[in-house]
Amino acid sequence: MLDHELPLAHAAAGPVRPTAKFMLAHPAHFVALGFGSGLSPFAPGTAGTLWAWLSFMLLQRWLSPAGIGWLIAVSIPVGWWVCTVTARNMRVLDPGSIVWDEIVAFWAVLWLVMPAGLPGQAIAFALFRYFDAAKPGPVGWADRLSHGVDPATGRHAWSIAGFGIMFDDLVAAGCTLLVIAIWRFFA
Repeated sequence: MLDHELPLAHAAAGPVRPTAKFMLAHPAHFVALGFGSGLSPFAPGTAGTLWAWLSFMLLQRWLSPAGIGWLIAVSIPVGWWVCTVTARNMRVLDPGSIVWDEIVAFWAVLWLVMPAGLPGQAIAFALFRYFDAAKPGPVGWADRLSHGVDPATGRHAWSIAGFGIMFDDLVAAGCTLLVIAIWRFFA
C-alpha cells in the first residue's frame, strides 16, 4: 500500500476535517491546502486565490516570465497528485479546503494578463472568483465530470477526483482569460 492510500477500515470512518496537524502530516497536504490558506474558516477558495495573487507578485521578483510559465506547467501535474492524495486522505471527493487548484489557475491568469496594473489584476481576481464559485457553463461541465465517481467501486476514483479538482479551476481560468481578451479587444 502506498503512503497516501487509506486502508478500507479507514474509508468507512467518514470525512477528515483539515487541521494544521493534518496539513503538516504529509507534504501533499501542505501543498494542496495552499500552505495553510485552505484552512481559512471563511471562503478558503478566496483565501487560496488571494495567496496566489500575493505569491505571484513575489515570484515575479525572482523568476522571469518563462520561469513562471515553467512553474505553472510543473504545478499542474504535481497539483493532480497532491489533490488526489489529500482528497483521498480527507475521504472527500472535492474538499473546499484544497486550494492548490485555485493557486495554479490564478497564477496562470496573472501570468497571461501581465503586465497589468492593480485595477486590471483586481478585475482578473473578481472574474476568476466568479467563474470558480458560480461555475457557469463550461466550468460547471468540468466540475461535474468527476462528481459521479465512487471510491468504493471505482479503482481510479480518487485519481479522477484529483484531476477534476484541478480541471474545473483551469477551465475557470480559461473563461476568465477569454472575458479579459474580449474586453481588451473591444476597449
